[in-house]
Amino acid sequence: MAEEQDKTQVSEEELQEQVTDSSSEAEAGDDLQAQLDAARQEAADAKEQALRAAAEAQNVRRRAEKDAENARKFALEKFAGDMLGVADNLERALAAADVENETLKPLVEGVELTRKALQDALARHNVEAIDPTGQPFDPEFHEAMAMVPNPSVEPNTVIDVMQKGYTLNGRLLRAAMVVVAKGE
Repeated sequence: MAEEQDKTQVSEEELQEQVTDSSSEAEAGDDLQAQLDAARQEAADAKEQALRAAAEAQNVRRRAEKDAENARKFALEKFAGDMLGVADNLERALAAADVENETLKPLVEGVELTRKALQDALARHNVEAIDPTGQPFDPEFHEAMAMVPNPSVEPNTVIDVMQKGYTLNGRLLRAAMVVVAKGE
């Protein structure tokens, strides 16, 4: 009987160890699951940060490319603006010249050729003249210098250009100074 009690005690001790082992295995399993969930969350966070960093890098690259393209497109803006005064003066010289005077014809032809060469050079570099005569007034490209009643033309129509405007690659370089018809 003492042996049976010892066996029973041994069995109870073994049972107690098994229960302790199972509970520690369950705790270890729960702990492993928590670690796994934490690792998955960290991986998801890292992936999101990597995607955001890649998107930001792509945006910076695009912005830099656009800035470089604009710098190339509009590098001549200041120089072209300075040349517009020269073109205006050549046109004024031609308008004031006496074309009937035979002695001035070579001079007038030289000024005309110079004006044409300058206009061609500006056109090669995408500087285009704005001559809005007969078009509706557009405040983005035209500067109204005067408004004149003119019943034969629609109101807000450009009837005279005092000074041509110019664009560089579609961007306004100088607004055209115009006279606009007003309604009665």
